[in-house]
Amino acid sequence: MTVLDERPTGLDEAARAALFTAARTANTFAATPVTDEQLAQVWELTRWAPTAANTQPMRVLYVRSPEAKARLIPHLADTNRDRAAGAPVTAVLALDDRFHETLPTVAPFMAGMQPVLEEDAAMRAEMAGYSAALQAGYFVLAVRALGLAAGPMGGFDKAGVDAEFFAGTSWRSHLVVNIGYPGEGAFRPRLPRLAPEDVVRFA
Repeated sequence: MTVLDERPTGLDEAARAALFTAARTANTFAATPVTDEQLAQVWELTRWAPTAANTQPMRVLYVRSPEAKARLIPHLADTNRDRAAGAPVTAVLALDDRFHETLPTVAPFMAGMQPVLEEDAAMRAEMAGYSAALQAGYFVLAVRALGLAAGPMGGFDKAGVDAEFFAGTSWRSHLVVNIGYPGEGAFRPRLPRLAPEDVVRFA
């Protein structure tokens, strides 16, 4: 792990554009393959970003073989099927309902919460949902940071995906993200963003 200086200089304008201001959701993808190394790097970046008490509940399934895509696509909304079919890789982001089992490793100071969370499924679900959502955002930024395009999609049958890929496990799907290099007509016109004066206050 690289240790940052205590006074980070921040990203330059090109990096900010790649992550935020110029980046957009991709709807089509080129046939250029995405390598195992690139996918490993996506997770390598994602895993360092903060989660509540360092719980790290998100899990990732990379779907890219024709056979696996054929199992996934029927569970997607009609408008998302062609997008996933054309993407070199589709990541199913899941949360692990048994994330508390790793607390002694990732958050030793929270080890005492392990039996509490074992008994309280609602608390586990709330904690996992919050941090997995954070990690999903980090995942999209990690894809962009590596020069790839991301196409996150919430339109899918979660129960169907879980039954197809995660039966008998504690993983539960919560977002699908297409990954690759943008294809022809990949990006729609930029939609408006709310102005700072409408959403930001200082106290």
